[in-house]
Amino acid sequence: MTNNGESKCCSRCKEFKPRAAFARNKSARDGLQAYCRECWAAYHQARQLAKGKNVRPRVATPEGHKFCRSCGEIKPHSEWHRNATASDGLSTSCRACRANKARAGHLKRQYGLTEAERDALVASQGGVCCICLAAAPEHVDHCHKTGRVRGVLCFSCNAALGQFKDRPDAIRRAAAYVEGIAWKPTLVAPGVYQLPS
Repeated sequence: MTNNGESKCCSRCKEFKPRAAFARNKSARDGLQAYCRECWAAYHQARQLAKGKNVRPRVATPEGHKFCRSCGEIKPHSEWHRNATASDGLSTSCRACRANKARAGHLKRQYGLTEAERDALVASQGGVCCICLAAAPEHVDHCHKTGRVRGVLCFSCNAALGQFKDRPDAIRRAAAYVEGIAWKPTLVAPGVYQLPS
C-alpha cells in the first residue's frame, strides 16, 4: 500500500515511511520489501533467536559510524573499506580486522602456520631474528624446495637469503669474504676457473 509514490506503508508497524526506509526486493510489484528496514531487522533477529542462533545485540551507532562485528567496536566510516554490494556501501569488518584476517589467512595458506604457532616459533628464538640475533623477527622463512619453515627473520636477513638464492656455498663464500679471508679463483684452463674450497 503506497501513498503518493514517495512513501510506503510498512506491513508490520503500519507507518508510512519514505521509500529509502525499505530495502529492495525485485520480486515485489513496487520493487521494495514489505517491512521497513527497522521492522525487517527486528523480525530477522527474532527468527534467528527462535532458531537458537547467536545474535549480536542491535547497537545504536552515531551518524557516520558503523559497528564492527569482528572487534565489537564502533568506528567512523573512514576506518572501513568500501563494498558496493553492501546496503550501506561498507564492508562488514573494519580495516584493522580485515588486515588481521588477511595476515592470518596468508600465514595458513603460504606456510601452514597459525598465528599462535608463528608466535611460539618467535618465542623459541628468544624474540629476535635467528640470523642477526638483534632485530625483531617479522618474516617467516622457508625452504623454497621443500616448503619447510626454518624460522622467523628480520626484513634484512630474509632479503639477504633471497639475494643469495638460498645457496649455502655462496653464503659461506660471502662470510669468508666479510671475515677478510681472500679467495681468488685459480685459472686451470682457458676460461675455466677453480674456486678454493
